[in-house]
Amino acid sequence: MNYLTAGESHGPQLTGILEGIPAGLHLDVDQINQALAARQGGYGRGNRQKIEHDTVEIVGGVRHGVTLGSPIALTVKNRDHAHWSEIMNPTSPATPENTVRKVNHPRPGHADLVGGMKYRHRDLRNVLERSSARETAMRVAVGNICEQLLAALDISIVGYVQQVGFIDARGNQPDNVKAIQMLIAQNDLRIIDNSKVEAIHQLIDQTKRNGDTLGGVIRVVAENVPAGLGSYISWDTKLDGKLAAAVMGVNAMKGVSIGDGFENAVRLGSQVMDEISWDQETGYSRLSNHLGGFEGGMTNGMPIVINAAMKPIPTLYKPLQTVDVTSHEPVKANVERSDTTAIVPASLVVENVVAIELAKAITDAFEASSLQRLQEEVAAWRREMREY
Repeated sequence: MNYLTAGESHGPQLTGILEGIPAGLHLDVDQINQALAARQGGYGRGNRQKIEHDTVEIVGGVRHGVTLGSPIALTVKNRDHAHWSEIMNPTSPATPENTVRKVNHPRPGHADLVGGMKYRHRDLRNVLERSSARETAMRVAVGNICEQLLAALDISIVGYVQQVGFIDARGNQPDNVKAIQMLIAQNDLRIIDNSKVEAIHQLIDQTKRNGDTLGGVIRVVAENVPAGLGSYISWDTKLDGKLAAAVMGVNAMKGVSIGDGFENAVRLGSQVMDEISWDQETGYSRLSNHLGGFEGGMTNGMPIVINAAMKPIPTLYKPLQTVDVTSHEPVKANVERSDTTAIVPASLVVENVVAIELAKAITDAFEASSLQRLQEEVAAWRREMREY
């Protein structure tokens, strides 16, 4: 299974192609659109979200609501493009009139400068339009299709916020996805500890007044993933490594850990290794899950737990010092419309890229031309793992 996205932040649309989804999956378009709407929400978002109302259009690979097994083609229109149609016109030549939003003051911490150097762009808008997190809208659309496939295999997944800035909002971690979903639905921060909502709102508001930005920590939990996905035989077959790479591929992510991650590094081995138990009905299990559902690069049947550290957004309304790429004189960085924090939508994006990688691992491991055949193979595999 593979996917590809195309499109710019202020271009006419985002485009995605997803191949490898089995035939026979009943696709709920409303569910995709709900995920897109959720990505645009969350406390700390900027004014652009009042303009864009993302909805997906399926233009290939689906007939009468059912996947065909052929590549699925998706589009998400950019409503804000109406204000940028000349500036972002794909075919008209550059003129003084349509280059008025030229960018030559790169933002520290953004792709602007290095992207311009690498691709020899003198107008850094050519970089920021693609490196913008706007592209993640299509990854959410693609990821939601993968989530629907996982649900058809009785696998559930959720992404949520554990920390915003210096405020820890982990609370008492529930032991299942449904309980987490119920708790985070009670606030606009996707946090478990509702007692921290007011303090985080105040922190975001004060940060906005200061012209600054915030990052945070995200957690994704996936339940009922079959044991044995991934492999120990070679470094590039380890599924936890693939998941870490996918999460690091999301804008602004600067750290990834599995399970208790860095906390395990300062513990004794007896405090970290998950002891093994066996039950006649369920087979093998672990008495704890410090390792986040992985051993030797393979899933072990426990919930998969992935944590991601997100840096603050690099666009500051009180911009930092940079250098003009034309004159090489010190100047203030360019200011683009942005958010105070995007930790809430980022938790959804990370959830969806994890879903994509899990769906890919499953469709790679089993014959996946037909959903019914895939369900039969996964059921047989689970039975074999249980009876070992």
